[in-house]
Amino acid sequence: MARREKTTKKQSYQYDAIVLGAGPAGEGAAMKLAKSGKKVAVIDQRHQVGGNCAHVGTIPSKALRQTVFNIMRYQRDPLFQKVGEWKQVPLSEVLRNAHRVIEAQVDTHTRFYERNQIDVHHGRAYLQDEHTVIVHMLDGGSETLSFDQLVIATGSRPYQPEGLDFNHPRVFDSDKILTLNYPIHKIIIYGAGVIGSEYASIFIGLDYKVDLINTQAQLLNYLDDEIADALSYYLRELGVLIRHNEQIDHLETHDDYVVLHLQSGKKIKADAILWCNGRSGNTDGLGLENVGLAPNSRGQLAVNSQYQTDVPHIYAAGDVIGWPSLASAAYDQGRCAAANMVGEQDVQPVLNVPTGIYTIPEISSIGKTEQQLTDEKIPYEVGQASFRHLARAQITGETVGVLKILFHRETLEILGIHCFGNNAAEIIHIGQAAMLSQANNSLHYFANTTFNYPTMAEAYRVAALNGMNRLF
Repeated sequence: MARREKTTKKQSYQYDAIVLGAGPAGEGAAMKLAKSGKKVAVIDQRHQVGGNCAHVGTIPSKALRQTVFNIMRYQRDPLFQKVGEWKQVPLSEVLRNAHRVIEAQVDTHTRFYERNQIDVHHGRAYLQDEHTVIVHMLDGGSETLSFDQLVIATGSRPYQPEGLDFNHPRVFDSDKILTLNYPIHKIIIYGAGVIGSEYASIFIGLDYKVDLINTQAQLLNYLDDEIADALSYYLRELGVLIRHNEQIDHLETHDDYVVLHLQSGKKIKADAILWCNGRSGNTDGLGLENVGLAPNSRGQLAVNSQYQTDVPHIYAAGDVIGWPSLASAAYDQGRCAAANMVGEQDVQPVLNVPTGIYTIPEISSIGKTEQQLTDEKIPYEVGQASFRHLARAQITGETVGVLKILFHRETLEILGIHCFGNNAAEIIHIGQAAMLSQANNSLHYFANTTFNYPTMAEAYRVAALNGMNRLF
């Protein structure tokens, strides 16, 4: 990537660094810069900090998921099956708990900025030149700020293709769906990626009829095949109708229903449609053309391993740079960008990121899949633990799931860990710690470690012994 050399700075700027965006990536960068002694400002277009993560993405959707998970758990227990009538409750009412979580998160993160003496400006940022940003304040005024370095961490939003009227009350994207304020019985979800799969499991848990339209040949095809198949099988068992290899032709909208026309000739009628087919970086209107930056067709910025754009003193992190588009990774990317900005040496980019897919139940994985190891001709073996055999899972009733450990059959090095089941996003971190450890990356670590009983973590010991039994 060709880069312009940075000219020697003679001018004095108001801020050493300005961060655009107060989501996870922006916060990670701002905190690291402030703790490194830099004078820092953050600009965000909302009245409150937290970004899309806190207000329309991760926090509200996962709070919704937890409420639905609780409903499903109660419905399985004969003691609670007749408690309350929830099937006709609008989604906005189910989300009431999420608003309390959002308020708590905003309060917590606001204190972080105050404690680190970071100025927060609420408004829309516009880059006038390479060292000047105009903030169009939410109250109608404006102010001009100058900076030495810049971090673009403006996040992303749902991709909205032309031809769909997202202002129609029965057409939703993953942000707008959280405002659904009327009961529905059937919903179409177009796009079976992470967000689409998550909402399919949520809506089926609310006893909606769900048609999940997948443009690919299988769900989440970057996952280990067995895990992807397990999710597909479980969603179908719950009642989700999954349609693979389909593409939209057009959408017909009416006052009280929609009809999705597919290129295959199929027609599907439902009360509403949720579009979950991709996201776009929030780079429009930033004035990037004034500093010589051009995003790609999805509004994303290209960066190098230091999170540096084509303009040497401008960095970017989080969803605005694309993969992996996870709040966890975004925070660490922001910290890495800031570390490079202040001149730290040997800063490693964020690469070993565990997936966290909050379907019901969850999916999480790290490392290689079986197909990747097969393609690379690496001699591996598999150790498995089925959740239905674990005492803790039997106690909680969450017996759906499996933990897989992929390991080198000669060195016993752990090559990949894949988990499908309740609390998978928590369970994965035990394996992650072992995999990233020079001393403990061996199947022996799990086989010889005493785990509390009964726990879900015990699955590691069970899987390790299962894998060793396959060796000869």
